[in-house]
Amino acid sequence: MGIEELMLDRATKEGIQKGEQKKSKEFVENLLLEFGFTDEQAVRAAKVSIEFVQKVRAQLNKKKKLD
Repeated sequence: MGIEELMLDRATKEGIQKGEQKKSKEFVENLLLEFGFTDEQAVRAAKVSIEFVQKVRAQLNKKKKLD
């Protein structure tokens, strides 16, 4: 594999990871806002870390205070 192929492969993987993270964030936001899930319930449903859910919740709370 040449350097160009390696860089393209790496960029593709990073793009996929960012896309997956965005989808997970949107899913967790929906679980928290629309369904009132606790952090632990959101972790189990979205199959993400507790730290991820807590970060999303903190962002939502921050946004809510600004509104």
